[in-house]
Amino acid sequence: MIRAVIFDFDGLIFDSETPDYISWQETYAYFGVDLPLAVWSQHIGAMSFNPYLHLEELLERPLDRQAVWARRKARDNELLAAQTILPGVEAYLAEARRLGLKIGIASASDHRWVDAHLQRLGLFEQFEVIFCRDDVDGVAKPDPAVYRAAIAALQIEPNEGLALEDSPNGATAAKGAGLFCTAVPNPMTRSLNFDHVDYRLDSLTDMTLAQLITEVTNGKV
Repeated sequence: MIRAVIFDFDGLIFDSETPDYISWQETYAYFGVDLPLAVWSQHIGAMSFNPYLHLEELLERPLDRQAVWARRKARDNELLAAQTILPGVEAYLAEARRLGLKIGIASASDHRWVDAHLQRLGLFEQFEVIFCRDDVDGVAKPDPAVYRAAIAALQIEPNEGLALEDSPNGATAAKGAGLFCTAVPNPMTRSLNFDHVDYRLDSLTDMTLAQLITEVTNGKV
């Protein structure tokens, strides 16, 4: 029986991933080199890619990283300001409450980032627990640590939770923690391999949460 739904944050509730990629892609282009989506997307959800180091390797010289950061971050902030809650998220939150489900977040980002954007979007109070990588000694997905922390705080068994993820790395973390997992890829991750998830949606608007739970658990709810 599903008793809780655990959301990823970046790319699932709020699309910070597209602005992040675009701002870095434009930064690379400024230096005359390319940042293919195929390179970037493999690391989404894992915090394992160092774009400064990669750019320096391509250029074969060190950079003024502070100057690069300032230029890139200004563009990222401009793009982020246009982002809103992704389709279906608010409906899923409302339905989870109607179904009596516990609601949490398990993110590979840190609290400063996640909490600030949740507050800006008016969603902070919607979640009973919010766990980020700084709650688990900086360990990021695909390690399941952040999901295990959320499971413990929600006081559920792993097979009583449904994780919603947009990246293969995040899905690996959720499955590693023993959760059911549904992939909801975004434009940055749509072409990646999600063979290890229990179900896949193009959007949270594709079906209701109750329908999804039935599909994911084969009706054993």
